[in-house]
Amino acid sequence: MAEKVAPEKEQTLGLSVKKSENLADWYPEVVLKSQMADYSPVKGCMVIRPNAYAIWQAIQDAFNKRLLELKVQNAYFPLFIPESFFKKEATHAEGFTPEVAWIANTEEGERLAIRPTSETIMYDMYSRWIRSYRDLPLRINQWCNVVRWETKATKLFLRTREFLWQEGHCVYETQQQCEEETLIMIKEYKRLAEELLALPVIVGKKSAYETFAGAAYSLTIEAFMPDGRALQAGTSHNLGQGFGKAFGISFLGKDSQPHVPWQNSWGFSTRLIGALIMTHGDDKGVVIPPAVAQYQAVIVPILFDKTKEVVLKECKALESTLVKAGLRVMLDDRDEHSSGWKFNDWELKGVPLRIELGPKDLEKRQVVLVRRHDGKKKPASIDNLAQVVRQELDQIQKELFEKAKKFLDESIIQVNTKQQFLDALEKRKLVLAPFCMERDVEDEIKAATGGVTTRCIPLDAPEPKGQKCVWTGKPAKAMIYFAKSY
Repeated sequence: MAEKVAPEKEQTLGLSVKKSENLADWYPEVVLKSQMADYSPVKGCMVIRPNAYAIWQAIQDAFNKRLLELKVQNAYFPLFIPESFFKKEATHAEGFTPEVAWIANTEEGERLAIRPTSETIMYDMYSRWIRSYRDLPLRINQWCNVVRWETKATKLFLRTREFLWQEGHCVYETQQQCEEETLIMIKEYKRLAEELLALPVIVGKKSAYETFAGAAYSLTIEAFMPDGRALQAGTSHNLGQGFGKAFGISFLGKDSQPHVPWQNSWGFSTRLIGALIMTHGDDKGVVIPPAVAQYQAVIVPILFDKTKEVVLKECKALESTLVKAGLRVMLDDRDEHSSGWKFNDWELKGVPLRIELGPKDLEKRQVVLVRRHDGKKKPASIDNLAQVVRQELDQIQKELFEKAKKFLDESIIQVNTKQQFLDALEKRKLVLAPFCMERDVEDEIKAATGGVTTRCIPLDAPEPKGQKCVWTGKPAKAMIYFAKSY
């Protein structure tokens, strides 16, 4: 006799919107129904649920290992920042003032900002700690929350007033070392995005218009979403000596003379999770790369009255074996839902691999493996299951990246004329074009195209010798990507 389930326990699963037809409506529905996040009672904020927080923890664990190898130490600095600190670096203050949330502080006679970024509070401390070239390089990172008082509509993971991130802040004796490590960190971000999240990105330099407030220049990794919008997934900023001068950071050099050091800062945030969801998700739900999945595989028993006990016993043994092999696996032995309902539930939540075991499978000493991202099924022997599961997960990780990379490559169009430029944007492509790099022209393009901005000058882009700006016809100074963005 087949398993019995009370009708009232079988909740309706699935999405009401197709990703290919309406990503704007699909995205919030899939985030909510897959239990990745929820809206907070506080406007503009979100609750990160365990399914997504596990991804953030996997990112932290992986990146902390790299930080250790790069001799970067983790620390923590205060959430509250005196208003006077922002005024020390004028460009930085001007860039962040519209987004800063303030609280009154009658004790000290000035307002306190709720951390939008930590340059100012950290660099005040650096001015106390750094005395000699022997104190350099100083490399510090912190994992924390920040507040940007957004007025735009809330988009879970992509645009919220509070979000989680890491921010590294380093100080160097020489300009060369600062430049070298600014580049190293953006390449580390590319590595993390592509190897861990299966998220292909373009590495490049921001225009002066898009450069971080107070920085000499900014490097970025840019992802491209299925709806034709770019997403800035991480940045590394060369801050030059401006903050050092503003905050009185100096050191006694090898020549016994005082010097102002060179600095950089770099960070990524939980918007990486939003990028992952949009890139890999489908009409069934989210699709999570095995490298960051809370559960890499779920065991779903096929239960019947006569064989229920023996099947469950074998499933528990399999779970124990796989966990001991270092795999993140869970057994779904809930008895209030049918196996079919569980299939849909785990597909919605994006678990990379499903392991099915029923009485007929048990007789053959096998299970059925079902891959989440493409639905392919295959039998696998129980006796060497850990090895087979690991191979499947590695293959899934590889295929997810290859699929996303193919989409990115096919989305890029290089143009030379204004009409080609507009046609490509109409088709929601990532447009590479020669550009004069003038700020007022960037403003003009943004206004004329409904929000299209420069994204980055790819680091490997050739010089646009003899080419004309795609918008003005003036001599081009760089090849740069254009797209609307999040």
